[in-house]
Amino acid sequence: MKLERKDILAALETISLSGEGSNMVESGAVKNVMTFGDEVVVDLVMTTPAMHIKKRAEADIIKVIQEKIFDKAIVKVNIKVEAPEKPTIKGKAIPGIKNIIAIASGKGGVGKSTVTANLAVSLAKMGFKVGLLDADIYGPSMPIMLDVEAERPLSVYIDGKSKMKPVESYGVKLLSIGFFTKPDQAVVWRGPMAAKALNQMIFDAAWGELDFMLIDLPPGTGDIHLSIMQSLPITGAVIVSTPQNVALADAKKGVAMFQQESINVPVLGIIENMAYFTPEELPENKYYIFGKEGARNLATDLGVPFLGEIPLVQSIREAGDLGRPAALQTATALESSFEELTRNVVQETVNRNTSLPPTEAIKITTMAGCSAVKKN
Repeated sequence: MKLERKDILAALETISLSGEGSNMVESGAVKNVMTFGDEVVVDLVMTTPAMHIKKRAEADIIKVIQEKIFDKAIVKVNIKVEAPEKPTIKGKAIPGIKNIIAIASGKGGVGKSTVTANLAVSLAKMGFKVGLLDADIYGPSMPIMLDVEAERPLSVYIDGKSKMKPVESYGVKLLSIGFFTKPDQAVVWRGPMAAKALNQMIFDAAWGELDFMLIDLPPGTGDIHLSIMQSLPITGAVIVSTPQNVALADAKKGVAMFQQESINVPVLGIIENMAYFTPEELPENKYYIFGKEGARNLATDLGVPFLGEIPLVQSIREAGDLGRPAALQTATALESSFEELTRNVVQETVNRNTSLPPTEAIKITTMAGCSAVKKN
């Protein structure tokens, strides 16, 4: 019996793929039909790789051709799976903010927040417009370090929309979850809740024009870090570590996180905090309590810039507890250390913006996880 292509297509119009309303021909799933005597070859394209759906489609095609056209027809079905382009969820830039710098550490207790607070006020002293987002949801410390623990953000209207006005201290605009909780209240939130709170502080705030937004990330390489990088195009990351081997091992993981192909945030450099101890009565003496030049050597090994070292000095801790960052201590060695560190961060930011295209926020796909794409 001679089999006609048009008859086979008409038969295929009576069946559809599982989960689709229109028939196989109308939906475009049937790409080609060929006949050779009593043989029929059907080329079918599906958008799902599920084996049971493929088997069902093959059985339906064979059955309908043998029932409606020729019961002894030899039917071969070639199935190709072409998954549709996955919708992506991509973060957006905040108008008016030129550079977003993430300050991170592999582990807690290395002084990351102290360094961030002093870096922020040093940038402000140099004349930059600075914002600081305290992204450490579970342990916010910036309100204490900038002496605004009792302050609360005000509500302002921008273009008809209600926005949070960041609290200002020492020329730095600050938002922190610490402004919205009681001092003795623990923040017991799962990841999605924390991410939602962060997004509100990022996008529902009147940050205005900023040269730098610093983001004080929590320790580790977890959910909050990914939420930030999904929400914002990070200009670069700065890693804080002590010289101790235990801290360096985790700092290396912090660098590796930002350098992953799926994240691809430039690492501006590493800062060595608590580099050495200098007693107040012996200012020329240096005691390497946590090891010597560990972070400097790590930066060399990883091929990233070394941004500077900060000594272990009692007045830095006292200044943080009192809410007056040590970088404000004029005409002191500490002021010089933080100024040098800040100049290096600014220079590396300039180098990064000159040599690399702008970073995009991570694009999240519904099937394949996360992928970072460079902006043209």
